[in-house]
Amino acid sequence: MAELEFWFDFASPYAYLAAETIEPAAAEAGVTVRWKPFLLGPIFQEQGWSDSPFNLFPAKGRYLWRDLQRESRRLGVPWQRPTRFPLNSVLATKTATWIEPDQGLPAYCRALFRAGFAERRDPATPTVVSACLRAAGLDDGPLERAQAEEGGARLRADVQRARELDIFGAPSFVVNGELYWGNERMAAALERAWMNQPLA
Repeated sequence: MAELEFWFDFASPYAYLAAETIEPAAAEAGVTVRWKPFLLGPIFQEQGWSDSPFNLFPAKGRYLWRDLQRESRRLGVPWQRPTRFPLNSVLATKTATWIEPDQGLPAYCRALFRAGFAERRDPATPTVVSACLRAAGLDDGPLERAQAEEGGARLRADVQRARELDIFGAPSFVVNGELYWGNERMAAALERAWMNQPLA
């Protein structure tokens, strides 16, 4: 079956919208989704940004919150503005690296996104991460390994892979090495995956 890689940071509200809608769209297109959580912060820092661009540029930030209201309503996705922005996604992402891709990872990711962007809970806390694991039918093993791990080698490897793919924002979709950036490019990425051939 054709495949698409879905790269995202749990702190990205547009990635939340993608996480809520990608599986039904992919099933309709006959495409398998590979969920790829990573940290966007190190890549932003390399671009010279010390914060989210939505905080650095006030007009962009005002647009963000209004647009998310519109898009969540249009897509039928529950939405509440998070208690802080950007959310700290390090623990949640480290935990995700210890979940086998075919053993609850998508369910965990969706639960984590909903905690931050629909339920106004802080996904940086172990309590919330643990609850999201349980919602996905998992125990606390991945969280315990993430907390015990020194240095986050798996997480660094994922960020490095994102760099190699020239990913600079989230959500991003990768098909046969071809990058599609932004939630509005999901349909084009799924179409390319269904065609299952690289661009000439």
